[in-house]
Amino acid sequence: MALYKYSAFALLALRAVSVFAAAEPAEEKLEEPPVTPNLALSVSASFPASEVFGVKLVNGHATQALLDFTNSETEPVTVAVVGGALSSLQPLKPGTHPSAAIVRNITSVRYDVEIPAGEKQTLPFTFTNDLNPGELRLNLVAVVTSKAGAVYQVQAYNETVSVVEAATSFFDPQIIFLYLVLLAGFGGTLYFVYKTWLEALFPQTKRGGKGGERAKRSSGGSKKAVDVKDQVSVIGADGPAVTTGALAGKAYDESWIPEHHINRPAAKRVKSGASKK
Repeated sequence: MALYKYSAFALLALRAVSVFAAAEPAEEKLEEPPVTPNLALSVSASFPASEVFGVKLVNGHATQALLDFTNSETEPVTVAVVGGALSSLQPLKPGTHPSAAIVRNITSVRYDVEIPAGEKQTLPFTFTNDLNPGELRLNLVAVVTSKAGAVYQVQAYNETVSVVEAATSFFDPQIIFLYLVLLAGFGGTLYFVYKTWLEALFPQTKRGGKGGERAKRSSGGSKKAVDVKDQVSVIGADGPAVTTGALAGKAYDESWIPEHHINRPAAKRVKSGASKK
């Protein structure tokens, strides 16, 4: 029951701190959160990933802060909750509620870590932001409870920070996938345009030709001439065709052909008159 009571007080304290943090830009004299001076506890915040030029909160990336607690009390204290808010640096108009300056409340983290008397303790506090780039005020507050049950709120950080976008790299998998999708879409569009309108404008090259020309191109003129004795004419074709006698014998039956057609008489050579003396 006591722990639940402390948590309730902590949440109420964080709401009050957010209002005080929002009212700071509108007033010349800054109001500090109500911290009991009797508590000898100091808190400091550091950002390991910060640069020389200040703390930068990268959108979409977790920001880690290290909270260093130093307990100078004679009794142990308990860090219950750590939270905060991001506020605008622009001054508010007269009559505007101070909470209007809060851009975003940071999600509170519950610790319930006890720090013994005279010792130090470092607690990590991580949060993520997704805001428009610019400068804001970061206010971090720790809610601490004493052994007697009193609730204190201690400010850990109250400075100006910069909100920036994450740096893009060409080798980022998301960027590479986006480029591939765009390239595929562009290629498909070009193919559709070519098939629909441009293909008809380019004349198609005619393939093939006459049988003799195709055979001549395929052989490259390397075929040897067939001997006259082995040539047999084929009747009934579109043009004169020549094949060898061995192949012709396999193509038809010679039994029905007259013998005088098969055994042709040899032609006699006649000597010319110029050779006579």
